[in-house]
Amino acid sequence: MRIADAFELEQPHVVGPDVGTGASLFAAAHNPGRFRSLVVGSAGAAFPLELGQGLMEWIEAPDLEPYRRTGGRQIVAEVIGTLERYELSEAVREDYLSSYEGTRFAESMPYVRAYPTDLPTLGVLLPGIQTPALIIAGARDEIVPPTNAEYLHARLPQSQLAVVDTGHFTWEDAAGEYASLVTTWWAGGYSAADGTPG
Repeated sequence: MRIADAFELEQPHVVGPDVGTGASLFAAAHNPGRFRSLVVGSAGAAFPLELGQGLMEWIEAPDLEPYRRTGGRQIVAEVIGTLERYELSEAVREDYLSSYEGTRFAESMPYVRAYPTDLPTLGVLLPGIQTPALIIAGARDEIVPPTNAEYLHARLPQSQLAVVDTGHFTWEDAAGEYASLVTTWWAGGYSAADGTPG
């Protein structure tokens, strides 16, 4: 929200896939009417937690020291190795890896490690969020199963759900379809969101 304020955006559309989902939904819940619409998905949302084994290991790890020792480059290299179709350019790949250099990945882990306390709170807020939301999920997402998107769709009163034939990285592995869904949504689809499947 502070970004929108800084750029004097009166009622922007927000696109927040993956870890941006929770942040976008909390912002919409606490600032009714501030956003024109949301595009979210591919993120933990359901409680009790319904997440893939790797993500659950990050959340349940008793200590982050092993992740600090391993280093972010190696961990992120494994994650982006799950991309199915999209081929990262060397510049983009290096940007991913250097962004989590050293202990930066371990330092970012508290965000998802807070899911067990944050998601129940979010679940209570969801029915009161009136901002139209498009939820995009990968049908074969093994990191964050699409049941999380279904959970959001069942609770957000003005939502549409689009399940795309990809794994986790819907915005990259199905970039054309993702862009089409978003631009159609912005062009007026959000005004028709009524909780029925999209």
